[in-house]
Amino acid sequence: MKRKKKKGIIGRFVKTIFVLGFLAAIGFVGYYFFCPDVAKLKKQNPGKTSFMEYREQEWKQNGKRIKIQKKWVSLKEISPYLVKAVIIAEDDKFWSHHGFDLDAIQKALEKNVEKGKFKFGGSTISQQLTKNLYLTPDKNPLRKLKEAIITWRIERTLSKRRILELYLNVVEWGEGIFGAEVASLHYFGKPAALLTAQEAAKLVVILPNPRKYRLDGSSQYVEKRAQIIYDIMVRRGIVVPEYDEVLQQKENGENLPVTGNNPAH
Repeated sequence: MKRKKKKGIIGRFVKTIFVLGFLAAIGFVGYYFFCPDVAKLKKQNPGKTSFMEYREQEWKQNGKRIKIQKKWVSLKEISPYLVKAVIIAEDDKFWSHHGFDLDAIQKALEKNVEKGKFKFGGSTISQQLTKNLYLTPDKNPLRKLKEAIITWRIERTLSKRRILELYLNVVEWGEGIFGAEVASLHYFGKPAALLTAQEAAKLVVILPNPRKYRLDGSSQYVEKRAQIIYDIMVRRGIVVPEYDEVLQQKENGENLPVTGNNPAH
């Protein structure tokens, strides 16, 4: 009981400190100092992102000859299953928050306090988009401050739909693989619009570390995590398993079974 009460006090304290610190940072540093012109993203698609340039530099230093593979597609050309799966796996409160999931950040900070370590966590899709477009993977207070300021501007300037479209087109999905279209073609040999619910679930599982996790069936973690995400989609009514199975049969060119209820017989 005491431990639970203590944890609650720590949680409230951490959350209060974070909110105050965040507001102070916004006020004193000034978001215009760090913020690029995000308004142009309303109609203009980004070219090579900061994260892509970071990877290219990394490959060059390691003597690797890898080229960036990317192909822009609109959100309507991406399977709704992938859109839903990304939100479930990466940022379940995407539609309701304003760029920051304070509950997720609080939980991450509580773990840091308990373990005596200082790490960042609880990133939203909007924060990840900011990192990909303008920053690098470096984890330090200054970079996180820049991330917070730019994310705030992105959320105030762009629609949620546009944020999703941008994210799904620039995020890393493997060594040199960026964006949903190239990832779908690479892993499943089909455009992103044709991804099934199960394929979408597998794709989002590798997002946290796409250069480590594999989609060839050899990773138990990927298979189990993908099944969890798929099951959530089923429970929420996003996927009707029987209908999904029919779609796969059609795609594979299989003959659909003839039932005794067919009025033609």
